[in-house]
Amino acid sequence: MVSQNVQQTISAILSYLVSVIYMSEQQKKKVGIIICDRYRDCAGGKCLRSLKNREGAFSMYKDQEVELVGYTTCGGCPGGNIEYCVEEMKKNGVDIVHFATGMVVGYPPCPHIDHFKEFVKQKYGVDIIVGTHPIPQSYYNTHTALRTWYSKEWKEKIRYVLTDEQMRQKYS
Repeated sequence: MVSQNVQQTISAILSYLVSVIYMSEQQKKKVGIIICDRYRDCAGGKCLRSLKNREGAFSMYKDQEVELVGYTTCGGCPGGNIEYCVEEMKKNGVDIVHFATGMVVGYPPCPHIDHFKEFVKQKYGVDIIVGTHPIPQSYYNTHTALRTWYSKEWKEKIRYVLTDEQMRQKYS
C-alpha cells in the first residue's frame, strides 16, 4: 500500500506536469500560410526554410515553438479561398496567418492585401502578417527599379521581409 505522503507527492508531480504541458501548448504559435495562386505549384521551400530558421517574417518567433497548421493559396484573384481557408485553419487552432512573400514580390503585387487583412480580422479575429521568407535579391532589384515599395503603405507592408542584402541573397 502506498503511503499518503507518496500519493500526495505523485499527485503534485502529475499536477505540475499537466500545467507544464498546458503552458507549452499555450506558448506554441500556430501559424497558417496563404500564398498567391499564381504560385500554386510552389512547394513552399523558401517559406518553410525561413520558418525553420526563423528568418524574414518568422524571425518574430525566434524563441518560440511554432506549428504550421495550414498552407494554401488565396484561390486566385480576387481571392475566393480567403473566405474559407482561414475558417479551416481556425479548426486547427491557428493563432496568426502569414500572407506569403510572393503576394508582395510578384508583379504586380497583390492588390487585395489590405481588404484580405481587414476581412480575416473582422470575420475570424485572426491577425495577418504580410510576408514569410525574406525578399529575394532579384525581386528587391526589380521592385526598387520600379519604385513599387516607395510609399509609406508599402514600406509598412514589407517591413517583416525587407532584410539586408546578405539575407536577400540567401533567398535568391
